[in-house]
Amino acid sequence: MASKIIMPKQGLQMERGTVTQWLHKEGDEIREGEPLFEIETDKLTITIDSSASGTLLKILCGEGEEAPVAACIAIVGEPGEDISALLQETGQASGAETPAAAEPAVKAETAQAAPAAPQAQTRGRTFISPRAKRLAEEKGIDYSAIPGTGDDGMIIERDLLAYEAGRPSITPLAANVAGIRGIDPAGVKGTGAGGKITVADLPAANAPAAAAAQIPQRGTRTEAMNGMRKAIARNMLASKETNAQASHRIKVDMTAVIALREAYKAQNTKVSFNDIIIRVCAQALKEMPIVNASVDGNSIIYHDYVNVGLAVSVPGGLIVPVVKDADTLSVTEIAAKSRELVDKAHGGLLTDEDYHGGTFTVTSLGMYDVDDFVAIINPPESAILAVGRICRTPVVVTGKDGTEEIAIRPICGLTLSYDHRSIDGAEAAKFLQKIKLYLQNPALML
Repeated sequence: MASKIIMPKQGLQMERGTVTQWLHKEGDEIREGEPLFEIETDKLTITIDSSASGTLLKILCGEGEEAPVAACIAIVGEPGEDISALLQETGQASGAETPAAAEPAVKAETAQAAPAAPQAQTRGRTFISPRAKRLAEEKGIDYSAIPGTGDDGMIIERDLLAYEAGRPSITPLAANVAGIRGIDPAGVKGTGAGGKITVADLPAANAPAAAAAQIPQRGTRTEAMNGMRKAIARNMLASKETNAQASHRIKVDMTAVIALREAYKAQNTKVSFNDIIIRVCAQALKEMPIVNASVDGNSIIYHDYVNVGLAVSVPGGLIVPVVKDADTLSVTEIAAKSRELVDKAHGGLLTDEDYHGGTFTVTSLGMYDVDDFVAIINPPESAILAVGRICRTPVVVTGKDGTEEIAIRPICGLTLSYDHRSIDGAEAAKFLQKIKLYLQNPALML
């Protein structure tokens, strides 16, 4: 009896997923528990195992296509089995498609016979799966002219691997020169080591042609958002439309924080400024529960735990893994957890548990020399702290004898964005004051 393969739910907030690659084609024999396809959720790319054994009779959601959670995206059964009822149930036309299920090998063969489907490259647009695009960027492959064998001619990973296997061996310098001269190295015989094409093997180009080759072709291109970018767009727009967002700024003297970090460094303990700021925020959140709360309709939900999110930039977007129970952790424990989460984020290894459940977020652009900025609240949280760079700045300081003088101090700009529906301006200001107090006097947290 035929079985449905459905779009799995990966995470409490997942509503839709995008199939980035099928690991088998129609007509292939598959076994339950065997990797069958890859999906891209709001946050991650995940390999999904087959939930049934048999022949892959029909793929209903092609590579690069999106489907809601629990939707049928493929059918597995016995060769020649009538799946017209399942196709009608899933909203697919039966009729002409039913024979294809009876002869899946022919269907797959036909798909392979038309790799350059015109739909994938029209009006100057090139469609490529997220996985294939990442591979192309890693290997420096221009995929615009590569024929795709995915659904509707989409370029997928196997197309890039096949293209790379057929590329001539060429030195990097020769490849650059060939590009400038507009020469296709495919027809050039190499005389270098192992038959590599060198600059000496390239035919000369006349001056006008070489000059023309250096003139870039300008235009526009359209690229579909991946799952993560769609989620960011959806969540940020919802945040701005729902939250009554306001913001306060404050300047903090980081002299004591720098000294604390140096003390850890002297003990061969790696601690970042962000780790210390997260610990300070956790303490302030514990003392001011209203900032740690969330708004749900006409109710305010107070959390008895403090989970601080850490904004991490990854290829294609932004992800916010969460340091759970940050108010119960020391600075060194937060540092260890933060490194673990950042490494997992960059490696695409975060789990649903790692990036859900936050009650507050810290985001920093100091490494990019940004003085200060306003961040958008990460729903359903009620506040987010934006951290700018630490900059040596002339400030007025008061001596022990009451005299004032100008001194150079390491100053950091902090901006608190908060939901004014639950947090009043005065409360937000008090929260920033607490953060400033603890950053300038870390011993008060002990």
